[in-house]
Amino acid sequence: MKQTVKKMGYMVFAFFFYVYRIFTRVNKDKVFCIMTHDSSMDSNVGMIVQEMKKQSSAYEFHYIKKEETAEVKSGGRIRSCLTFFLIKPYHMATAGYLFLDNIFLPMAYLHFSKYTKVVQLWHGTGTIKKFGQDANEGNLKRLEKHANQTVTHLIVNADGIRSQYAGAFGIEPEHVYATGLPRTDCLFDEEKKKQDMAGFYEQYPELKEKRIILYAPTFRDDEVSNPKVALDLDVFINRLPVDCVCIIKLHPFVAKQYSWTKEQQERYKGRVFNLSEFPDINTLLFVADALITDYSSIIYEYCLQDKPMIFFAYDLEHFEQQGRGFYEPYESFVPGMVVKNMEEVIEAIQWNVYEDKYDRERIEWFRERYYHYFDGRSTERVIRLVTEKE
Repeated sequence: MKQTVKKMGYMVFAFFFYVYRIFTRVNKDKVFCIMTHDSSMDSNVGMIVQEMKKQSSAYEFHYIKKEETAEVKSGGRIRSCLTFFLIKPYHMATAGYLFLDNIFLPMAYLHFSKYTKVVQLWHGTGTIKKFGQDANEGNLKRLEKHANQTVTHLIVNADGIRSQYAGAFGIEPEHVYATGLPRTDCLFDEEKKKQDMAGFYEQYPELKEKRIILYAPTFRDDEVSNPKVALDLDVFINRLPVDCVCIIKLHPFVAKQYSWTKEQQERYKGRVFNLSEFPDINTLLFVADALITDYSSIIYEYCLQDKPMIFFAYDLEHFEQQGRGFYEPYESFVPGMVVKNMEEVIEAIQWNVYEDKYDRERIEWFRERYYHYFDGRSTERVIRLVTEKE
């Protein structure tokens, strides 16, 4: 029943899209942005919007953001639903540029004008886990494949992953462009980095002289309603020096359900900080002295910090068998120590952070593989690519 309702929604969206396609023309200066993964201005699409506004006041911007799709899915206000199904298709059908950070399934039923550039920016700099056509099955896989056929430009970070992304999206390699991703530009902006770090320490002055360990595990489907932190926080605070603190950054789906008891709040005070709601992940990457993760794509941003990464793969065998699987052999691929239990986690922190003995050459190899540009000008390259005259 749920799938039938979704399909009906896609068809209604497509119906009005084609009505507008027939009776209206494409406006070459209209930009339609689908930001259903990250609606912030620091996201891939947000960076494009900011730069295009700087370049010309002629551009006209319209959006579908994740907050809007969430309201429609929940059967929210009538006005919001009418706007989504009547107004959004008009702006999409008449846009000269369409930028996305996610798959928008109604596009499986759409055919755009030859004058419209459809630019898929995605939301990950790279991936350990298989995704898209390499992981999904059934009707979802089919719909995604059809939706991706509308893409004229798929933007990736480096030449070495063009074929991987072409396969995951089910499109021809000639539509994949390694310009670098817009949201990585700020990672090369030293002035912004200093400002962000200064702002963070103003908000959390007690962390200024601490060794900060950022714990950012991947999203697991079975933890949405029953979230847990695999890192044993009691072992962490009891086995490590008092100058070592942990910042927890959980996936948004999990963070909503995760909470501490009053007793836990008191016990972890000053040593563990749950900053899952902190708005800017990049700032947390800047201040962290080390990253503990498992299968998360956060490593593709953190590798630029040239700091140690620890891979707490406590459920590796289960994840390999029951999860999506990996593109590379996990333990020989990740740029850091792989540990399976808390004893190994503690030893890894002591070795990597306190003794400063981590494999810098492996991090450099990883960085060179997944970044083609290190100049912080990827946003400009994307815009130049898609706005150039054919």
